[in-house]
Amino acid sequence: MACFIVPGVEAVVTTAVQKHEEKKEEQAKLDGTFDELTAEAKIPFSRKLKWLSSMLWGGVILLAFEHLWHGEVVPFFPFLTAMSDAASTAEMLREMATVGVAMGVLITLVWAGICFAADIIVRRDPAKAKETVR
Repeated sequence: MACFIVPGVEAVVTTAVQKHEEKKEEQAKLDGTFDELTAEAKIPFSRKLKWLSSMLWGGVILLAFEHLWHGEVVPFFPFLTAMSDAASTAEMLREMATVGVAMGVLITLVWAGICFAADIIVRRDPAKAKETVR
C-alpha cells in the first residue's frame, strides 16, 4: 500500500546528507586541507552516499509505479486509497512499519556490503591483484 514511503524518506535524508558532504569535500579542496595522497587510496563518502541514494530512489520509483499501476496510489486527495477509512489506514501504517522499514534496512545493509567490498578493492595492491588473476 505505502511501503515505498519509508525508503522514500530515507532517500530524501540520504540525498541531503550527500549534498552536504559534497560541499564539505569541495570546501576542503578549496581551503587546501584536502590530502590528495590519502584521497587516491579511498572512495569519498559523498560518492558512497550517492550509491545509496541511487539504490533507494530507484526502488522508490519502481514501487510507486507498481502501486500506481495497481490503483493503490491515485492522483487525487488523499493520494493513497488506504487512507479512505480508519481500518485501511491502520493496516497501511502496519505495513509501513514492517515491510517499509525492512526494505530500507535491507537496502542499507546491501549498500554497506558494497562499500566494504569497494574499500577492499581500492586498497588492494595492484601488483598483488595482477598475480591473483594469473
